[in-house]
Amino acid sequence: MANNVKKIWASGKVVVNAWLAIPSGFSAEVMAQCGFDSVTVDMQHGVQDYQSMIQCFQAMQTHPVTPMVRVPWNEPGIIGKVLDGGAYGVICPMINTKEEAEAFVSYCKYPPRGSRSNGPIRAMMYGEAGTYQTTANAETLCIPMLETRKAVENMESILDVEGIAGVYVGPSDLGFSYGLVPKLDREEPEIIKIYEKLIKECDKRGIAPGIHCSGWEGAVRNINMGFRLVTLMNDSGLLAMSAKSHIAQTRKGSGGKA
Repeated sequence: MANNVKKIWASGKVVVNAWLAIPSGFSAEVMAQCGFDSVTVDMQHGVQDYQSMIQCFQAMQTHPVTPMVRVPWNEPGIIGKVLDGGAYGVICPMINTKEEAEAFVSYCKYPPRGSRSNGPIRAMMYGEAGTYQTTANAETLCIPMLETRKAVENMESILDVEGIAGVYVGPSDLGFSYGLVPKLDREEPEIIKIYEKLIKECDKRGIAPGIHCSGWEGAVRNINMGFRLVTLMNDSGLLAMSAKSHIAQTRKGSGGKA
């Protein structure tokens, strides 16, 4: 299976990404049918573990979405394991320095580019027999998260690391590190200035900037700013949002009977 995220970026278009916090294959299957380009299993803040990640991947495998994972941390064991499980992209939190970015890429890539151990137990089923190791370094995406003041200070050196395919903004933690209230859709001038610089530096290097959004309105604003991957909240948030909206409209439309 070719990496559809890479194809979309190469065409100049924007990737619309789903985010799975719910540890359910059925939830993943539903989300995979909704029109997203990629679906990311969140193992950092979601209620996901390795087994539920595999179930999510299995449930959405028949749909044309690229499976990705946000790992809990920049640690070689879990990074290699999610790739072996079939992840085509790895989003890694709290990458704050060039050295941390280099280590992250090394964990994702096979020798001689990196130090990933060979054993793609499930990932090798995605391609023809014996071909996975020959294409994995090119097809798997390394996407560090930029979400702290320190990462902003080291932005250019992080983006210069060979093997970085994209960078993913965590708006809540980024704002938090600047003494602001943690939230997804940011409008503060100092944060917007960071976004603008990040987009400019990514464009120089052919790297795709991505960002987490609270919904379609924030996603559209960020696309128009220049972001090339946008995540629409997460599955649990979308579920709650829809349910609250329908309940409110039911009570309103019933004229006080409900």
